[in-house]
Amino acid sequence: MKMRCVVTTGPKKIEIREVERPKPGYNQVLVQVGACNICTWEQRVYAGEYPYMYPFNGGHEAAGRIVEIGENVIPEAYPIGAKVAVKTFDACGCCYYCRHGAPNLCTHKLRRSASNTPYEGIKNLGGFSEYICIDIAGIYFLKEDVPIHRGIFAEPLACVVNSINVGKPELGEDVVVIGGGIMGMLHVQLAKLRGCRVIMSEPDEKRRNLAKEFGADILINPLEVDPVEEVKKITDGRGADVVFNTTAIPAVGQQAVNMVGKLGRVIMYSSQHPDAPIQVSPNWLHSSQAVVTGTVSPSVLSFEQSVNLLNKNLVETDKLFYGSFPIEKAQEAFETAIRPDTYRCAIDFADLD
Repeated sequence: MKMRCVVTTGPKKIEIREVERPKPGYNQVLVQVGACNICTWEQRVYAGEYPYMYPFNGGHEAAGRIVEIGENVIPEAYPIGAKVAVKTFDACGCCYYCRHGAPNLCTHKLRRSASNTPYEGIKNLGGFSEYICIDIAGIYFLKEDVPIHRGIFAEPLACVVNSINVGKPELGEDVVVIGGGIMGMLHVQLAKLRGCRVIMSEPDEKRRNLAKEFGADILINPLEVDPVEEVKKITDGRGADVVFNTTAIPAVGQQAVNMVGKLGRVIMYSSQHPDAPIQVSPNWLHSSQAVVTGTVSPSVLSFEQSVNLLNKNLVETDKLFYGSFPIEKAQEAFETAIRPDTYRCAIDFADLD
């Protein structure tokens, strides 16, 4: 039986290919994909930053319904028709990082993605397909009243939840979020849920205003004022308690370090492009007890927490969803997604609501 999938074959080149529909294996289920968001990483593959990935069938922010179960899967636990968000990056469970409680750092994570789905030589994550096989450990149940276009935010929200869990913002603390993209906006919302005063640093006025709608208490335009000095002024010279850098700009990473106070935490949430070094004084680290660290991908816990947030309607995603495109317009979807004025764009595969 055949199915369609979206394949990036070169810089800004998209093809719709027919491949064999996967069959769920041991402890796997087959999910019919309703929709899948286009992540920033997949946008970079499309733009040509990772030519070694071609041909590439991406997609890891997906949601759909279970349509078939494999061997050893309990039907009552994974009922046909259940609405689910999927975690396409599975972990081996036996490498050094998995056995130290960090499966998001699994050594074999990329090689095991969308297992049992070879797609005839196409490198894949599998979400940009009409069907995808997922190990049951990567299945997270959505409530029936959660729309598919909300459920596809489970993975990016889980990444942000992991970031928040590492940064540990506490009640009454000053939190700076640098960057008003989708991940910055989700950081704002979660920091507010943690009871923090949130400062957003973002040059774009529309994005600053949206951050205010999401609960940001103070807005900084870094093109008009020095954001480091402004944060210190706001915090009576102390510096922020937590700084989340959600941008890919190394110079901004330097600002993040410079604006945090004693006992503060700096989280480098985004990968950096280019990967240019920043300066951190070891003597300052010694005397401040500040922590500078990063986060990558969701943990098992953060994915569960993310789905709980979505199921309980505790996080707003509608204003972060720019729009969806049918599979036939996948090229247009990618072109729209890479525009600087958009948030998440999705490819629709089936109406499963």
